[in-house]
Amino acid sequence: MNRQDYIFTSESVSEGHPDKVCDRISDAVLDAFLTEEPEARVACETFATTDRVVIGGEVRGPGNVILRVEEIARDCVRDIGYEQQGFHWANLKVDNYLHAQSAHIAKGVDAVGNKDEGAGDQGIMFGYATDETPELMPAPIQYAHAILRRLAEVRKSGQEPTLRPDAKSQLSVRYEGGRPVGVASIVLSTQHESEDQTSDDIRAIVEPYIREVLPEGWIDDKTEWWVNPTGTFVIGGPDGDAGLTGRKIIVDTYGGAAPHGGGAFSGKDPTKVDRSAAYAARYLARNVVDAGLAQRCLIQLSYAIGVSKPLSVYIDTFGTGEVGEAAIETAIRQVADLSPRGIRQMLKMNKPIYQRTAAYGHFGRAPDAEGGFSWERSDLAEALKGAV
Repeated sequence: MNRQDYIFTSESVSEGHPDKVCDRISDAVLDAFLTEEPEARVACETFATTDRVVIGGEVRGPGNVILRVEEIARDCVRDIGYEQQGFHWANLKVDNYLHAQSAHIAKGVDAVGNKDEGAGDQGIMFGYATDETPELMPAPIQYAHAILRRLAEVRKSGQEPTLRPDAKSQLSVRYEGGRPVGVASIVLSTQHESEDQTSDDIRAIVEPYIREVLPEGWIDDKTEWWVNPTGTFVIGGPDGDAGLTGRKIIVDTYGGAAPHGGGAFSGKDPTKVDRSAAYAARYLARNVVDAGLAQRCLIQLSYAIGVSKPLSVYIDTFGTGEVGEAAIETAIRQVADLSPRGIRQMLKMNKPIYQRTAAYGHFGRAPDAEGGFSWERSDLAEALKGAV
């Protein structure tokens, strides 16, 4: 029997966190290639440290994009807001080591003759949805993201000029009867302007925005607050700690509330099932919940490099299903083409829509007019119900 009363914790990091700076640059490079050539192949990794950004990986696409990589990186750092000694968009050194895609990988992935396009690698991918929030996401990670997104808004607007880009949040959410009802503790560490600012000063700045984004009544007199618990946090970003693409995969997904297959997302074009199949699994899971077939749904997909069809489709509804998991698995196979090509066509993924995913979560975001977050649509729910 599932546990009903407990506390569960998730964390998020801001767009100025060193790892997120790297995710942003890698996805911006990907978007630049897809803008020029929708079928471009990109696997871009970024490393950042004091006044230096190093970019490497393999690509297949227009050569003129490679020549613009330095400009792309600087634009990302400028938009995030880094203009500080030790990491400034105008002064940092950018090293570009992108090179051509391996011919052996291309041979396994490309469609040739009667062979359909294969997966870009082997692996397992998970998607998850739960009805505990309107976005069908676990509450701890959804609201941890919301806090940092709001603080970024007021920082960039000039409303809170002493906040700086690097920040982390952590929420311990109290569940009763299996539903989120309150916050046991709040942890918020944010980079700030002056060493004269104390933890109390920072709390006075951020507390109103935290209260604004959390559901009414979730904060009470028993909620513990830990705002900049070590005190001064002036040196931050890649100057304070090195960053690397793909190191925040739990932040990117479900905050630990569901499994993760292990593969990172950022910098990878949609032939890489690490990314596209994880998005497809989330799309299917949220449509299962939206269709009323379950209150919670976990989906696992598995692939082999060069093989077009998934090797397995696994469903777990944690005892909340209105029908059996096997029936849902059968319905999914009927209504969705889960080959790499099928996923890209179903979710219209060959577009420059990835830079916007690099911070504040890849899931639980509203689909936008340009096609971003298409995996958050609920347009498959009726077809699933019909197939079941």
